[in-house]
Amino acid sequence: MPFQLSRGAVARIAPFVLFMVLLAVRGAIPADAGLDARWVYGVSVVAVGALLAYFWREYTELARGTWPNLKEWVLAIAVGVAVFALWINLTLPWMVVGEATAAFTPVDDQGRLDWPLIAVRWVGAALLVPVMEELFWRSFLMRWIEQPQFEGVDPRRVGLKAIAMSTGVFALAHTLWLAAIIAGLAYAWLYRHTGKLWVPTISHAVTNGVLGVWVVHTGQWQFW
Repeated sequence: MPFQLSRGAVARIAPFVLFMVLLAVRGAIPADAGLDARWVYGVSVVAVGALLAYFWREYTELARGTWPNLKEWVLAIAVGVAVFALWINLTLPWMVVGEATAAFTPVDDQGRLDWPLIAVRWVGAALLVPVMEELFWRSFLMRWIEQPQFEGVDPRRVGLKAIAMSTGVFALAHTLWLAAIIAGLAYAWLYRHTGKLWVPTISHAVTNGVLGVWVVHTGQWQFW
C-alpha cells in the first residue's frame, strides 16, 4: 500500500517546505544578478502566510479555547528570553556547523539601515516563522515520530525518543547546532508540559522577536 500523507500532515508540512525552498532560492541568486535577493524573503512571508491561512482550519491545536492562561504566558515569555540569551552566546567554533544559505543584511549601499527590509524580516521571523515551525517540528514531526496517526497524539504523552529525534532534525536545519538543540528541547518541553501549541509558538516568537531587535541594535547580522 503506497505511503500517503493525511491532509493534516500536508497542512503542517507544506508551509515549511515552501519556506525552505524560497530560502534556498534566495541563497542561490548571484550578487550580480541585478535582483535584490533580500526581497525574496518578503515573497516568503506573503506566500507562506497565505498557505497557513488556507490550511488554518486544519490546525485544531490553534483553535479557540487553546489560548494560554496567564501562568503559561509568563512561562512562554521567560523561556523565550532565556533561549534568546543562550542563542547569542553559544557561538564558539565547535558550536557552529556550516554557513547560512542566505545571509540577510538590511543596509543600503551607504551602510544606512533599510527599514522596510528590516520590518519585513522582523515580521517574518517573529510572527510567521514561529507558527510555521511549531506546526511542523512539534505539532507534526514530534507527534508523528511518536505515532504516524499523529493528530490523535496528546503532546503531554509524547516520549523522550520522539522529543530527541525531532529536536535532532530541528538542529540540522540551523548553523548554531547546540543553541538549536537547546531551543528545540525548550519548545518541545513547553508543548509537552502544557499540551498547548500556542505556548511554544509564543515562546519561539519571543526568542525571534527579541533577537531581531538585538540584531538591528548591534548590527550582528550573522544572526539573521
